[in-house]
Formats: sequence, structure tokens, C-alpha cells
Amino acid sequence: MFNWYRQVSALERKTFWACFSGWALDALDVQIFTLAIPALIAAFGLDKGQAGLISAATLVSSALGGWVIGAVSDRLGRVRTLQLTIVWFSLFTFLCSFAQTFPQLIVLKALQGFGFGGEWAAGAVLMAESVRSEHRGKAMGTVQSAWAVGWAAAVILYTILFSWLSPDLAWRAMFMLGLLPALLVVYVRRSIPEPAKAVIAPSKDKVALVGIFSPALLKTTVIGSLLGMGAHGGYYALMTWLPTYLGTERHLSVLDTGGYLAVIIVAFWLGCIASAQLLDRIGRRRNVALFAICSTVTVLVYLLIPMGNTAMLFLGFPLGFFAAGIPASLGALFNELYPAAIRGAGVGFCYNFGRIASAGFPLLVGYMSRSMPLGEAIGIDAAIAYGLVVVTVLLLPETMGKKLDGTPDGLPVFQGAGKP
Repeated sequence: MFNWYRQVSALERKTFWACFSGWALDALDVQIFTLAIPALIAAFGLDKGQAGLISAATLVSSALGGWVIGAVSDRLGRVRTLQLTIVWFSLFTFLCSFAQTFPQLIVLKALQGFGFGGEWAAGAVLMAESVRSEHRGKAMGTVQSAWAVGWAAAVILYTILFSWLSPDLAWRAMFMLGLLPALLVVYVRRSIPEPAKAVIAPSKDKVALVGIFSPALLKTTVIGSLLGMGAHGGYYALMTWLPTYLGTERHLSVLDTGGYLAVIIVAFWLGCIASAQLLDRIGRRRNVALFAICSTVTVLVYLLIPMGNTAMLFLGFPLGFFAAGIPASLGALFNELYPAAIRGAGVGFCYNFGRIASAGFPLLVGYMSRSMPLGEAIGIDAAIAYGLVVVTVLLLPETMGKKLDGTPDGLPVFQGAGKP
């Protein structure tokens, strides 16, 4: 399963671990909020609609960050941009712990979102340009599995802190620990060289930011953006509200909720690894469609069919497994749709426009839950989103095995480095 890792150069491995670590720590900071929602509702006197509004504001700002910072990486460089975004989202996660009012929390979360949206864009393009084409799907999918690692770390922190501290102190302590990802910048700065100019090929055109809307690329950008919307909409509708659903409707304790989430997280990691392998075997389009269909069926069964807590525990495995396959595919697919000069802008926009549009899904879940059970609201929203994924991915070309332009023979070239 990991033979590809032994076949790549030491420099490719260092880049892999930098991107893997960045995405894991990104997930840690993001998942802290989803786990803290019940405590935030109590601390600020919020209803579920207002809690959904915080999530929506974060997703919108992350989408803008992904597009803008993705374009910045086309000019400034992938590695330098990655460093800046890691420091940015770590700092604003930390500052969230000092929020005293609901408006303050929304502003700080939005600023945090701008950073982690940009971090994904810079890291995804760096990884895609740093690994040979025959292993790109496996490498990108495995990097995506880091989300499960960061998610697991957040759940462990949640379980420990909410068991030892009062809820009002525990959520603040969790956000304070969100400063830890900034330490990754030291490793990135020392270990990862900037890809050669021939690989990045930054455009000097002042309208490079909107070059993805040129006539030749407009259709690709529109369809890719809708695919991103469905992928993120399904994930965030489900994962933003799942801890709250388990705690308020299934009446699980902190420790029980952590156990249920542990099953889903392990399954999510395995789903990313499985998707990574399938990407370079059956292709990008078939893989995304397969996981989207399976996700739809599993979500509807998990949330809409009455079952006991034990059955839910076992069904949590396919829920997490199939939810992982779609995001694990997008990094490779989106990078292969755009030329080097505007790749950062294209990847950042398609992936993160989905975050803007998908912001409506967790918000809608919050408002729908006022008139129906929370589980039904989550299930309906997620099913609609995954259905959109199936339709849009079939409208895109198959890109498996495509060599990225600017990379000789499909192999990565770095400034100051020899051949891998």
C-alpha cells in the first residue's frame, strides 16, 4: 500500500511530511470549534442558528483565503506562502480563546478561516508539484488523511479538557492550544526548498487572479467550484453538527461522544488511504462518484433510520470511511485541471469556493432543526450535497496520469536541488 513512498526521493518525502503535518494541524484548529459548539452555545447564550452562523462565517472567509492566497502562492512561492498561512491561522485560533462576546468570536473565527483556507491551497499545490505523476493520487490522498490525525488530536484534547475543567474554561483552553501549529513553520523553513521557477512559472499578468475565468477555463472553473460545494457541503453539514447531535439527541456523555467519534475518525483515515490507492487505479472521476454514492446511502441510514447506540457505533465506521474518499480526491483532480501559472489560484478557488457555498449547509441545518429533529436536518442536507458531487464530477475530464506542465518528465525540480 505504501510502496510508492519508498520509490520517491528524500526531498519528496520531506515535502510530503511538511504538507501532511500542516493539514493535520489545520484540522486540529478547525475541529476544536465543532467539538466546542455545545459549550459556546451555553457560554454566549446562542441558539443553533447562531452557532451555525459562526461556522458559515468561517467557511466563507476560508474560501476567500483559499482563492486569494492560492493566487499569492503563484507569485510569492508555495513554501513561503505555506509558512505565512500556518502562522496566521494558529494565531487567530489562539485569540479565539479570549473572545468575550458573540460578535468578537465571529470576527476571530472568520480571520482564522482566511488562514486555513490559504494553507490548504498552498500546501496542495506544493505537494502536487513535488511528486511524480504516477504517485500523485496516492500522495495527495494520503496527505488528506492527515485531517483524521488532527481531528483525533482535537477529540483527545476535548475528552481530557472537558473531563477535567468546567465547560466555560475547557473551550477556552482548547482554543489556546491552537497556537501549537505555528511550531511547524520551523521545520518547513529548514527542510523544504522552494520549487524551481520553472515549475511554478508565476505569471506577471496583473489579472492572473481572475485568469481561471478565461473562456478556455471558465467551464472547468464553474464545474469544479460546484463539485467543491457539494463535497464541502456534505462534509460540513455532517461533521459540524455530529458532536452536538450525539450529545443532545442521543444523550451521550463526553466520554461516549469521544468513543463514537473515534470510530468515525479511524474510518476516515482508512477511507483516505483507500481513496488514495483507487485514484491511481480507477481514475479521479470514478473514485469521487463511488464515494459520493456510498456516502449518501450511509448518511441517510445513520441519521434517519431509528437504531440503538450500539448499532450507531458500528455504522459510524462506513460513515467516516465513505466521507473521506471525496476530499481525498480533490487535491489531485483540481491540480491537474490548471496550468502552472495560475494553478494556485485555480486550485484555491475551486476547493474553497465550495466552502463559501457550502457555508449555507451547516447554517441551514441549524435553522431546519428548529422545526425538525437535528438528525433529519443533517441527513437531508448531506444527501443533497453528495448528489451534487455525483453530477458535477461526471462533467469533468479524467486527468489520471497527467504530467503537470513545467515539470520535466513529470519529476519535481527544486531550487538549489539536484535531480531526485
